[in-house]
Amino acid sequence: MTAAMENFERLRPVGNLEKYSTVRHPLGYYYNVAFAVNYTIPETYTLPLKGYIYKAIDDLIQRHPVLSAIPCDEVSEKPYFVRLPEIDLSQPVSFQHRTEKLSDSELESFLQEQHNTGFTAPAPYWRLIVFTDDTNSKHFTAVFVYHHAIGDGGSGKAFHRTFLEALRGAASLQEGESRQVVPSPKTALLPNLEAAHPLPVSLPYLLKVLFKELIFAKDDPKLWAGGSIQLPLKTQLRIITLTAAQTSSLVKVCRENGTTVTCLIQTAFARALFHHIPKEYILLNCSGAISSRPWLPETITEDSMGVWVQEFFESYTRSAVTDKTFPWTEAKRSRMTILKELKLKSKNTSVGLLKFMKDYRKDLLESKLGKARKSTYEVSSLGVVKTENANDSSISQMGRVVFSQSASVTGSAIEVSAVTGADGTLVLVPSWQTNVVDDSLMQAVIETLTTELHLLCK
Repeated sequence: MTAAMENFERLRPVGNLEKYSTVRHPLGYYYNVAFAVNYTIPETYTLPLKGYIYKAIDDLIQRHPVLSAIPCDEVSEKPYFVRLPEIDLSQPVSFQHRTEKLSDSELESFLQEQHNTGFTAPAPYWRLIVFTDDTNSKHFTAVFVYHHAIGDGGSGKAFHRTFLEALRGAASLQEGESRQVVPSPKTALLPNLEAAHPLPVSLPYLLKVLFKELIFAKDDPKLWAGGSIQLPLKTQLRIITLTAAQTSSLVKVCRENGTTVTCLIQTAFARALFHHIPKEYILLNCSGAISSRPWLPETITEDSMGVWVQEFFESYTRSAVTDKTFPWTEAKRSRMTILKELKLKSKNTSVGLLKFMKDYRKDLLESKLGKARKSTYEVSSLGVVKTENANDSSISQMGRVVFSQSASVTGSAIEVSAVTGADGTLVLVPSWQTNVVDDSLMQAVIETLTTELHLLCK
């Protein structure tokens, strides 16, 4: 803790799920989440773009108190949030002007750099990088990068939806009206997941987990899950984009086959992996993220920023997914797994077990170094980013959305982040850790996955 932070207003303690991110961030096990979104402002916005951005971010800081909060004593067992007295927007907000439009390969390189860069107190634990270019003065790309303890994946959607709302609200901005130094709000932070939900754990579930972890903890030689758990963390990623027409076709074919795009991605990724890993591996384990927001108090909405998420698990066998035709029965089975998890409404989840954890640093991170991981890949699928008045050219609009995240040292070997933007395009971003998954293997898997998705769209 710096001397300056000792005088900052002390907020609530960091919750158990939030603590998982506060401890791994400074130790270099996981850094951040990112959302890159294309925006278009109308011709009536005649002032310099910086003023509109500053005004919108000012509004968001007042609306989302977590944007002015940073975790203190991250590695300790009792971290807590403090409030920054004010935020000088020139610190977390930056602008990069280009002569031409940002390409996907350039965005990949930029996101990789961001995902390999953490945050340092007492600066805000988020940053917004705005790309402009000479080809269209009314178009820009805003990349929001944030610490996982201040927001889950859904928080990235919430940030950009409310940013669009604030950008539209800045239509009448006058010269000199926006401010660079923004005082922090006095609003309390929204409750952490454990304060908002009891996260009950039944005895049978607890005994089952203990049996797997303590008694039957042998590694499965038939499971492929990349290299052993290791440092340092260096994230690699690629961007896969389907057109709006392809995305619409994919949604349609999923509905016709009784499943969802998320479950199709899970199944298709397993299928692509099996195509390129050695034949002796016949099992892949997938983890997925589910938002807990639907059954939390009404103060927590889809447009709130915080960490309210849980995980579920699914497995795929080589024999079940490698037929010549796409295995829709497996995609349907995956949907049943998710529906079953949703019905539990956060009962018997791994998140609920965090209350029993005594030493996060040792038990969740350092004790796992050198050991085999148990999860092959994670799919974080955020559905569709929906906006109001999407066809009105007289107001600011949001376009393509790219959701990505840091590789995770102790997590899955591969992270697959998926979202459909306001323009109707589905974007997938696989990310992985250097030396845990071979780059050439991932390139081959991505090519196979992309080809199959295109075929399913026809």
